[in-house]
Amino acid sequence: MIDLYYPLRSLREGHWFKLICGASFQHLPAIRSLALAYTLAGADCIDVAADPAVLASVRDALAVADSLKEEAIARGFGFRALPWLMVSLNDGEDPHFRKAEFDPNQCPTECPRPCEAICPANAIVFEQLPDGYSGVIDAQCYGCGRCLPICPIQQILARSYVSSPSAIAPLVLQDIDAVEIHTQVGRVAEFSRLWKAIAPALPHLKLVAISCPDGEGLIDYLKALYDLISPLPCALIWQTDGRPMSGDIGKGATRAAIHLGQKVLDAGLPGYVQLAGGTNASTVYKLRSRGLLRNRAIASPLSSPGDTARVVSSMRLSSAEQPYIAGIAYGSYARTLLSPILDTLDTQTPMNEAPFPPTTPSSTRLEDVSPLLWQAVERAYELVSPLKASAQMTAAASCTP
Repeated sequence: MIDLYYPLRSLREGHWFKLICGASFQHLPAIRSLALAYTLAGADCIDVAADPAVLASVRDALAVADSLKEEAIARGFGFRALPWLMVSLNDGEDPHFRKAEFDPNQCPTECPRPCEAICPANAIVFEQLPDGYSGVIDAQCYGCGRCLPICPIQQILARSYVSSPSAIAPLVLQDIDAVEIHTQVGRVAEFSRLWKAIAPALPHLKLVAISCPDGEGLIDYLKALYDLISPLPCALIWQTDGRPMSGDIGKGATRAAIHLGQKVLDAGLPGYVQLAGGTNASTVYKLRSRGLLRNRAIASPLSSPGDTARVVSSMRLSSAEQPYIAGIAYGSYARTLLSPILDTLDTQTPMNEAPFPPTTPSSTRLEDVSPLLWQAVERAYELVSPLKASAQMTAAASCTP
């Protein structure tokens, strides 16, 4: 039986794992494969663009994952429940909500094309064929911005967009588990307009997340937002966006995320604190070395909406327990980790039939190439398991006679 509230339990116990597919990332075959692999590996939440096609692709992956649950468990992976599906929205300019664009016809023929080499999403291509496409592949670009400063003639621009309150209301009222709002210090009015559009969906949501980078007056701003959204009938996450879309650059990228997480944690705001922005394979180790992870699990499971209200009403920790980081969101690093496997998948033909139709007719589904599927899940589990390990071992020990 699927425990619909297992992700909430992960938050309470401090081992919440979120996969960020990208607020601007719309490459459906890659999103579907990422969602499938990380679901089977034990992810608690999948955060995607507020795009109907993206949502349909992820739901398709979740259906496949549900059919493979027993095999995943038999193989020793961490799948215990379907992850919550989250959409990301923004109340103003934000680096997560942009696309690169340029006119390739303006590029000098002798240009070494550093933009093509640096793009982590392989979203910039230069074709030599007369009918070949050149430029930015819009669906694959997730707005990291690494190409912007490196262009020798500075012709690459960023095209930004903002979530329209009138357009998002019907979307979030659909079968969505969670909403994340990207904001910045000083945008109370803009946040309020977006919040009014989201409010009708609150009875159906299990979680609201607020993502904000550091800035002068951050804590006062977050307190103002909390006053604005209270009372909240569901769980609340403060996502501390340390260094956006940089987790695949190097181990040091996680320092900003941990620093900001500590800052918000020390403020004692009601809700859970979850890291993002620069998270990678070293994040769990660094959190544990600083005593910021919770090492004991709560034995009682959450299995009803009433439990949600109980958790929300008791978000503040007792004085006997130190504050802890409740979870980690992984974006660029999680995607980069699986990209070699997904690149191989693009060259494969299906080895077996599956009961679910492909999201894109021309793409090979990950579950159709079984060796690659379980290789991808194993790679994803290498990222998921360090965060889940302490809680799983504690829970197992509590069941030992």
